[in-house]
Amino acid sequence: MSGGPRRSPLAAAALAMLAQAALAQAQPEALPGTTLKVSPELRPASRRDGSAPLPIILLADKIQGRPDLDAFAEGHVEMRRDGTVVRADRFTYDVADDLAKASGNVSISRDGNRFSGPELQLHVQRFEGFFVQPDYYLAVTQAGGHAERVNFIGPQRAEAINATYTSCPRDGSQDPAWLLSTDRVRMDFETNTGIAEGAVVRFYGVPILAAPVLSFPLTDDRKSGWLPPSMNLDSKSGVELGVPYYWNIAPNRDATFTPTVMTRRGVALDTEFRYLQPGFRGRVDWNVLPNDRLTGRSRQAVLFEHEGDTVGAVHYRADLLRVSDDGYWRDFPRAVPSLTPRLLPLDVQADRNVSALNGDWRLYARVQRWQLLNPDDGSTSIVAPPYDRAPQLGFSGFGRLGAGRGALEYSLESELNHFELAEGQGTSAQRPTRGTRVHVVSALAWPFSLPGGWITPRLSVNAADYRYTYRDGSTGPELEGRGSRTVPTFSVDSGMVFERNSRWFGRAMRQTLEPRLLYVNTPYRAQSQLPNFDAAGKDFNEISVYSDNAFAGVDRVSDTHQLAAGVTTRWLDAQTGVEAMRLGIVQRYLFRDQQITPAPQGGVAVEGEPLTQPLSDVLLLASSTIWPHWTVSGAVQYNPDTSRVVRSVTGVRYSPGPFRTVNLNYRFTRGSLEQAELGWQWPIYQSARDKNSSGSCSGSWYGVGRLNYSMRDRRLTDSLVGMEYDAGCWIGRVVAERVSTGRSEATTRLMLQLELVGLSRLGSNPLRALKDNIPGYRLLREERGKDAAGATYD
Repeated sequence: MSGGPRRSPLAAAALAMLAQAALAQAQPEALPGTTLKVSPELRPASRRDGSAPLPIILLADKIQGRPDLDAFAEGHVEMRRDGTVVRADRFTYDVADDLAKASGNVSISRDGNRFSGPELQLHVQRFEGFFVQPDYYLAVTQAGGHAERVNFIGPQRAEAINATYTSCPRDGSQDPAWLLSTDRVRMDFETNTGIAEGAVVRFYGVPILAAPVLSFPLTDDRKSGWLPPSMNLDSKSGVELGVPYYWNIAPNRDATFTPTVMTRRGVALDTEFRYLQPGFRGRVDWNVLPNDRLTGRSRQAVLFEHEGDTVGAVHYRADLLRVSDDGYWRDFPRAVPSLTPRLLPLDVQADRNVSALNGDWRLYARVQRWQLLNPDDGSTSIVAPPYDRAPQLGFSGFGRLGAGRGALEYSLESELNHFELAEGQGTSAQRPTRGTRVHVVSALAWPFSLPGGWITPRLSVNAADYRYTYRDGSTGPELEGRGSRTVPTFSVDSGMVFERNSRWFGRAMRQTLEPRLLYVNTPYRAQSQLPNFDAAGKDFNEISVYSDNAFAGVDRVSDTHQLAAGVTTRWLDAQTGVEAMRLGIVQRYLFRDQQITPAPQGGVAVEGEPLTQPLSDVLLLASSTIWPHWTVSGAVQYNPDTSRVVRSVTGVRYSPGPFRTVNLNYRFTRGSLEQAELGWQWPIYQSARDKNSSGSCSGSWYGVGRLNYSMRDRRLTDSLVGMEYDAGCWIGRVVAERVSTGRSEATTRLMLQLELVGLSRLGSNPLRALKDNIPGYRLLREERGKDAAGATYD
């Protein structure tokens, strides 16, 4: 299973690397012969049969000895053995006892790890001995420490006495900012187990975490054990303190249990189980609060994700998210990981890809049901529920008829759907309680490629047959209904691309001019008496303006006789091809009135008023990165009849370097929305120290945040504000987040985190909230995305 525990076991494991690097000298690698070969690393080749020990290469100012008895070296002594280099002032080797002694400025280096001390004694073949007062530095974590003594007990075991570990430098006689100290660390590399006794983490001399006995893995492999605690301050739940326990069940299965105490609600348990097999994978997350003191009832949430492949190349997937009550999403927003927290899915689907009839085809089946969360206290607006689908059976494909430039292209989709609406969800003749729909959507296109352009005539048909049940009035009897319709559409899509060389601000550019015309003719077919199960109006944007239907879904097809005409010009860097600027304009012209149009967003109705004006709104598009560090983009929908902007989305970002980004976005929809959003990550105070050096732990302050302000409501909606302090060897984060959960209701939480660089993160985890809310946010010390135990963070 990839990854591992998403929060690190407290990594006294870093101390294990001290012994691991030294123990590597004793591994029985061998040579094909005893002849030395020229190598700049003085690293001998391996012996296959393991019949002889690795040779020792010895350099010094003075070497003397007696054959088969002893050897003595003095002055700039350097011993090399299988990539490990030992330096000392004096070195002796007793052949009879197989005992090597090094003294005076002893240092060992291997794979970037460095160790130094006054004395080393080692029985080379048995690898038994000791290292006195070693200091060490580990390249992987860029941290190190000191031990009173390291005892080597064979090739696979070692013991460190009174060992410390930190990534902070020592400033004179002062202790480092944070320090992990242990009375004893025993390491068994054969079982990948380390045991630390009397482990204590101190932060500026104050103990913040302690464990009488701590077990940890010696490599990146996962290991069962307690993980660092997490703490949140929530405006509804109070103080939340959770202590996760990680259970490494097998290499392909694991589980995490997190008992959590909430001062206002009680005790909860979050259980996550993950599994990974050759043919399938998934996870189960169950969060239960047996007795919520605020509501007086049990509350829970269940998340299930599973996907895999079966015999016959059938791929399947199942997703389930269910909660115990309608108010769960407001009280526990972090426990409902959904883009639509009030609409929770149950989605089971399977599909298979096949090739036939000169095309690629997909066969699929699906069941989709929803849990709608509509609290009955009037604090939030009512959401109209979508229909459940049980089942959805269909196939779709595309291909070519013929070969060469004149080949026809075809596409075909057909489905059988059974829809059902939950009891009491606003049924009527236009919103039936249940129904069955069979539809076919097919198209035949004849694309032509021209020098610098293209033209594609296309004929499509959208046909559907309905059988459904509805009520005559809110309390009337159920009635049966049936209907069908067939809507053909003819369209011609064409465009050209012109290019020329130009220069902007001293840069060589290539400018394009790209006009495009789309002609669409769809006759009127009455559809208002037919049910609408899945159709909705499309937004007016640069993609939908060049489509032949104003609706997404199957149940509505807009009648139209129109021409969409637009032009786009782009400036591309002549050397790299990167787009520096884009400008575009597009508008539709109606040759006749359009009877079937999308209704305004919101409400149950899908059809709006007929469109009689010959010219549509104008869509203006722009984006630019021509100025260094600046990105500007915008889309404006303008009504020329009223000379007013109908809808606009504009944004600007300034990012001059790492950890420096400011985003400003403005969204406007006439009559319904006007919102400004500001997001940033920016240094408030930055120390003069070089971050890549091992200088003092003087720190830098960074401000982070995102503010959403509704100008219509004159209030802040969702917001996130925080501070980050990078001291070099530790990082502190304080983040406050406010999430709107109703018209005048919000949930606020305070997240505190202390990251000890090279060891672990303690406290709550605001990093996901920062990444999700601040475009361009970068993690401080991003190169250390893994902790000392190799565990990754979400």
